[in-house]
Amino acid sequence: MARIAGIDLPRNKRVAIGLTYVVGIGNTMAIKILEKAGIDPTTRTDDLSEAQIGNIRKIIEAGVSVEGDIRREVSANIKRLMDLGSYRGLRHRKGLPVRGQSTKTNARTRKGPKGKQVTGKKKATKK
Repeated sequence: MARIAGIDLPRNKRVAIGLTYVVGIGNTMAIKILEKAGIDPTTRTDDLSEAQIGNIRKIIEAGVSVEGDIRREVSANIKRLMDLGSYRGLRHRKGLPVRGQSTKTNARTRKGPKGKQVTGKKKATKK
């Protein structure tokens, strides 16, 4: 099994598709990496030799920011927005949708499950 940037590439898939499982590598970037490595994009990940895997690893380490770097950068950007107190930062802090979506009905993914309803007090009857 090929392991690149801390991710196990799926078996029996084309290498170009398998590389997209790594955060930061899309279709276009995967094809460019394979061209630099001199590997046919239609090759299956099971058929890669150790030398080819090592070659792909070197190319990725040299010029592509992947996985942890990207996750760290994104979380730093969100933290910066929250520290600034911008509108987007406040929305992140409250756990609400950030990009202008409606929250009256459909925002369950960001808001979480509905809270448990509390029944109101019963009215006292006059005697």
